[in-house]
Amino acid sequence: MSKIFVRERRKIEEGEKKPRLRIVGVTGNDIKLYAKHVRKVELDIIVKESGAQVIYLPTHGSGNKDGSGTP
Repeated sequence: MSKIFVRERRKIEEGEKKPRLRIVGVTGNDIKLYAKHVRKVELDIIVKESGAQVIYLPTHGSGNKDGSGTP
């Protein structure tokens, strides 16, 4: 079974019409993704058709370069 690892994008603003999720990695050899950013609806369709499992990774919070998550 393939696994798709995703996280929410950090630099997204309210009302922005850009894909919300970033694909971090994929395991398994029965699926290949060519897009780095996807919408949740698109990801749901890919998962439904391929039978893959989605793993949502935690976010840092503030998006600091050091990864601390504190302002």
